[in-house]
Amino acid sequence: MLPSFSPAATAAQPRRIPGSHGPPILGPLKDRLDYFWFQGPDEFFRRRAASHKSTVFRANIPPTFPFFLGVDPRVVAVVDAAAFTALFDSSLVDKRDCLIGPYNPSAAFTGGTRVGVYLDTAEPDHARTKAFAMDLLRRSSKIWADEFLSGLDSMISNLESELNNGAAAASYLVPLQQCVFKFLCKAVVGADPAMDKLVDRFGFFILDLWLGLQLIPTQKIGALPQPLEELLFHSFPFPAFLIRPGYDVLYRFVSKHGADAVAVGVDTHGLSQKDAINNILFVLGFNAFGGFSVFLPFLILEIGAKTPTGVNLRPKLREEVRRVLDENNGAIGFGAVKGMPLVRSTVYEVLRTRPPVPLQFGRARENFTLRSHGSEGFAVAAGEMLCGYQPLAMRDPAVFDRPEEFVPDRFVGEEGEKLLKHVYWSNGPETADPAVGNKQCAAKDAVVATACMLVAEMFRRYDDFECEGTSFTKLQKRSS
Repeated sequence: MLPSFSPAATAAQPRRIPGSHGPPILGPLKDRLDYFWFQGPDEFFRRRAASHKSTVFRANIPPTFPFFLGVDPRVVAVVDAAAFTALFDSSLVDKRDCLIGPYNPSAAFTGGTRVGVYLDTAEPDHARTKAFAMDLLRRSSKIWADEFLSGLDSMISNLESELNNGAAAASYLVPLQQCVFKFLCKAVVGADPAMDKLVDRFGFFILDLWLGLQLIPTQKIGALPQPLEELLFHSFPFPAFLIRPGYDVLYRFVSKHGADAVAVGVDTHGLSQKDAINNILFVLGFNAFGGFSVFLPFLILEIGAKTPTGVNLRPKLREEVRRVLDENNGAIGFGAVKGMPLVRSTVYEVLRTRPPVPLQFGRARENFTLRSHGSEGFAVAAGEMLCGYQPLAMRDPAVFDRPEEFVPDRFVGEEGEKLLKHVYWSNGPETADPAVGNKQCAAKDAVVATACMLVAEMFRRYDDFECEGTSFTKLQKRSS
């Protein structure tokens, strides 16, 4: 149950939100350079919170000047766990066209369809597209675990062969993306990408490019010297026609080979065929493939790190995984990983410290008082954009002990499980459930279970493993 943020619930007179957006053009430009260049996102929010002595303050969020016409970069930044929950209250915030902030990529990226994540809960089409996404996931549950583990087996075997053949390191980044893409096609679309040579070979790369063109204006890339990156990547939106041929390849693949999934959208939820296919591709590409491509490498790296935390954690995970698998006749699946509290806690801790989507946005429907910890409230005006920065909100010292540390067993036990209501990676508390009337990720539980299965499979096969960056440097085969 989310706390109320209505004005009537505020005990004290709301205070004015500190901070300033600065003069037109110059203020947003300065904040953009700080965000991308001089400070980086984490320091950008930390410094301003410290300067204003407040976890709620005014700032500008990229992208900005010169060619982002119609984009208002002014936001109310929120970096504490209590105020952050206002972003989940659909009576207070409107979520239409603000998935990645004030900048909204062209609908041409999604075939001309305003897909479900860009719809607000008050819009008539939201319920049907959210219900469609939830139906796709329910249908996929029969094969989700098997397809994921099958792809994972092939991927890990190939990486192990590289190391056995003398390689000092075996990169798992691209193989993991290929594995995730193929398993998601089978689970979500209901079609094997091998049925189309172009999709089988280039599908994951098409999605990478499709995601990149939409998100680059809001992300620090680091591929070029910073002045060039600012000029070439952060100064204008990228046109959808650059990826249109690739998107059309995936569209035709879903239309031809995913007919059963498309029919669910058309026959059960009343969508047009075009809108059903575009929503399937968004769920596949942005929500699932994009999220896993960010999150799973972080999970592998955190556990496989050569730091004291990683070295001490791996034997404990190995013992728990093998004990539970012995009790389940060696089977890894949704049921088995529910009985692995340390594995699940480790997954939650990675989601807490490295959320796949660091920013959440919502626009105030009306004037209201935004409640922070205690009785402190801030006056938010109708139409203002709220920008919640999760990496700080989920490091709130008022909620988490040792908030900056990675604590793998943080969520183990009764007291640890109580903290899950402050884990917000899914656009809602971990203790809440996705529904057609909210914006919480429909695949919330499947994401956690999939990550747990990845950890379980690693320790089913290996006594130990180590990573550097996005490469395995050691895969020590199971000895018994």
